[in-house]
Amino acid sequence: MNGNLERRATIFNLRSVVVVHDLFMVSAAWVLGRLATSWLAGTGQVAWQQLALELNFILLAQGFLHWRAGLYRGVWRFASLPDLANLLRASVLGAVSGGAVLLILRSPLELMVLMVWLFPILLIALLGLPRLFYRVLKDMRSEVRQRRDTRRTLIIGAGKSGRLLLPELRRRGGFDVVGFLDDNKRLRHSETDGVPVLGPVSRLPRVVSEAMIDLAVIAIPSASNQQMQRIVQICEQAEVEFKTLPTLKQLGAKITRFDDLKPVAIEDLLGRDPVSLDWAAIRAGVTGKRVMVTGGGGSIGAELCRQIARLDPASLIILEQSEYNLYRVDYRLRQEFRDLVVETVLGDVCDPATVDRLMQRARPQVVFHAAAYKHLPMLQNQIREAFRNNVIGTRRIADAAARHGVEVFVLISTDKAVNPSNVMGATKRVAELYCQEVNRQSSTRFITVRFGNVLNSTGSVVPLFNEQIRRGGPVTVTHPEITRYFMTIAEAGQLILQAGVLGEGGEVFVLDMGEPVRIRYLAEQLIRLAGKEPGRDIEIVYTGLRPGEKLFEELFHAHESYAKTAHQKIFLTRCDSTQLAALVDTVNAGERAVRQYDTEALGKILVQLVPDLERAPRRDAKVVALSG
Repeated sequence: MNGNLERRATIFNLRSVVVVHDLFMVSAAWVLGRLATSWLAGTGQVAWQQLALELNFILLAQGFLHWRAGLYRGVWRFASLPDLANLLRASVLGAVSGGAVLLILRSPLELMVLMVWLFPILLIALLGLPRLFYRVLKDMRSEVRQRRDTRRTLIIGAGKSGRLLLPELRRRGGFDVVGFLDDNKRLRHSETDGVPVLGPVSRLPRVVSEAMIDLAVIAIPSASNQQMQRIVQICEQAEVEFKTLPTLKQLGAKITRFDDLKPVAIEDLLGRDPVSLDWAAIRAGVTGKRVMVTGGGGSIGAELCRQIARLDPASLIILEQSEYNLYRVDYRLRQEFRDLVVETVLGDVCDPATVDRLMQRARPQVVFHAAAYKHLPMLQNQIREAFRNNVIGTRRIADAAARHGVEVFVLISTDKAVNPSNVMGATKRVAELYCQEVNRQSSTRFITVRFGNVLNSTGSVVPLFNEQIRRGGPVTVTHPEITRYFMTIAEAGQLILQAGVLGEGGEVFVLDMGEPVRIRYLAEQLIRLAGKEPGRDIEIVYTGLRPGEKLFEELFHAHESYAKTAHQKIFLTRCDSTQLAALVDTVNAGERAVRQYDTEALGKILVQLVPDLERAPRRDAKVVALSG
């Protein structure tokens, strides 16, 4: 109610200003006309009292005529031809009313004839020109504002996605698509809906400069890792803002839409080609079965739970010791999969009572063991907890799986278990060996899946770097030459599921991690993706290798033989069975040392179980010293 009153008051005030303006212009037109007629008639004098009387009559008449002619119905900002017609009508009527006033006041005939012609002409000019000027001024301001709000856009990729994106950008508004860039020579000099292909992607810096481009959109969902890196590098050289479409895997069957535009993420640069999976085999191994995931609240565990839930298992049991992580994965699964039979259990894999009771009650057919401590520098000083969780926890869940007739047990391991130089890697290596030992004596198929770092997982380097960038730096890298393997969380989860149905028992499957990535390059790209320049806006500081850290990771032991599998991104390796001699007795000794909190003995036992740890470089071989 109050808003309507305020709007009406505003409109009334604006129209009052226009009425005052018009009456002033009527007065000016009449006075100028009378002065001109006196000059033309050669009288040289004006009877000012007579002129004042004439003005009173003219203002009354013109005010009424302007209102009747509809001059105050429109808005000056949108003055158009109908408004001009109203103005002409009002001026013609003004000539008639002016003549009538002069006739009533018995003015000379010569004066009446001249004023009938001069007054409407002056009236049209004085009433019309301000309106025209106001309309032009407003249009100019609007055009400037529109240009400022409209972004001159270049689409990189003139294929199907780029052609679909063009009408979507036009429909959405705010984008002036100048052209395409594409390396396909057959598309050169072609057009799509009047938008030309301006050349290869390498011309981007020149086109950005010449055409004043504000935004480049990378519309190549099928682009490989190397292609995306090259395009992003060219965009950075051109100093233009850039966005991209999701990959083919992310787009799925959707039509490309404006809403699919997103900033380029580190996954777009370090991600790999879409994974092709044997979903029929995966469904056969999961659908309709009781599946259990330990550590289901972690990065990999939660992703596994989501992917398993899509495969319609008979039930999904999640064991997690973090209350918050368990709540989060439980909430998300129940929101997304309302028909899923899910049971979340707050508990520790190291607790035999919890593990036995859960196995006995839930009777899982497939177990994915993702529960583990993985923070390398922290575990280097926490040998007891590392051994307890990663070794004893694996032993508890593996032994229970064998006792209760689990069909398949999948251990999720790490590339740091290969020739380990740190506590975390050594404990994961023992977990691998123990599962292989249990496999020899059990009908359960024990399978190990080994892979490297996962982008954006909890505790990984990407969230750390992003946090350091948000705080203004510096970004800390341990060594300028350090490299690591990376894959996305989704790809890791999918390949784990695929490996789980490939194995017959006792295998260690190694996921193809692609090419190793320099952590320095990763830091530089994250800084650039944040719109800053490495070394200028954000410094990169090298802090030195941490205890137990290697310059590069390996995926295979020297004594392991490996071969390809039916899946191109999964390799199979088997270790020498002599490595398993006296394993159980040594793990028993390690469990006693855990109960007694004898960290010195644990250090020696870990070296005994994993001799590679003792042969690690002196800088990294601190397990025994740190255990005391």
